[in-house]
Amino acid sequence: MKLATLASGGGETKPHVLLLRPVDAPFAAALRDRFHVLDLYAPGQALPALAFVAAAAAVPEPPRAMVIWGGVRVDASFLDAAPSLRCVVSTAAGLDHIDLAECARRGVAVANSGEVYSADVADYAVGLLLDVLRRVSASERYVRRGSWPAQGDYPLGSKLGGKRVGIIGLGNIGSRVAKRLEAFGCVIHYNSRKPKDSVSYKYFPNVHDLAAESNVLVVACALNKATLHIVNKDVLEALGKDGVVVNIGRGANIDEAELVIALREGKIAGAGLDVFEHEPKVPAELFTMENVVLSRHVAVLTEESRSDLCLHTIGNLEAFFSGQPLLTPVHADSLAQ
Repeated sequence: MKLATLASGGGETKPHVLLLRPVDAPFAAALRDRFHVLDLYAPGQALPALAFVAAAAAVPEPPRAMVIWGGVRVDASFLDAAPSLRCVVSTAAGLDHIDLAECARRGVAVANSGEVYSADVADYAVGLLLDVLRRVSASERYVRRGSWPAQGDYPLGSKLGGKRVGIIGLGNIGSRVAKRLEAFGCVIHYNSRKPKDSVSYKYFPNVHDLAAESNVLVVACALNKATLHIVNKDVLEALGKDGVVVNIGRGANIDEAELVIALREGKIAGAGLDVFEHEPKVPAELFTMENVVLSRHVAVLTEESRSDLCLHTIGNLEAFFSGQPLLTPVHADSLAQ
């Protein structure tokens, strides 16, 4: 199969764009309306991803920009297969799948989703925390099983108001989580690479001390070498038997094996998890824990965020092709917490 048969959008004057993520029909149509799209997920396309990229690089007008998601690792070997690329637009908020230093070395500009998801993820974090504390999902299952008439009332949960919440990573998402929880009467503490002059919350230079002073830890930081397993056995023990962890960052921010042990042994009270260390695999032991709320990395997804993401992605591509600054450029230091 020739790669040209996979191209969408008829006008040869349109810039060529490599599309390496599945998109819904409106998103695809909007891209085709503006660009000549080489789509990895086009019907009938059977090439593996890297072979597809290499084939795209061999067409007469190889694509200079591409759209990816978090499942595509952009590193030196990937860039070797696509030497014409000068712009990577990721629809993910996180950047751990992109070697930003290598992109910079090769003159490849990078953009991400910016703040498109921030409000929705912050809402979701609060929802997970409320669910864990008030046992919403667990008591709902209790009712559905018909246990209420036979066994009586479900055990009480704990109130959110007044909780001391430690937020790991006070960026676009973490700061929105903080504002939402302030409205519930929570006391906010935080850890980040350095103190932020724009907030009055108490700053903790290390996560262990933050956990020791918190009832709740919300993980909202980027994933990098410094934040890999930033929530470890010692941090969980410092959080204590009444503590709750919510993770809407990256799964590997938490030492998942130690988290399972802490939950199993009652070293912490519960967890709300939207992300996991080895997605889509989830530790089977978590499935039976009534004090754990699980979701499938969907905190970013709403009908509104899908529409906003489409407009934002196209805006970044159009800025690149018109020689204007990207809407949400990211650089090698963007992975710092």
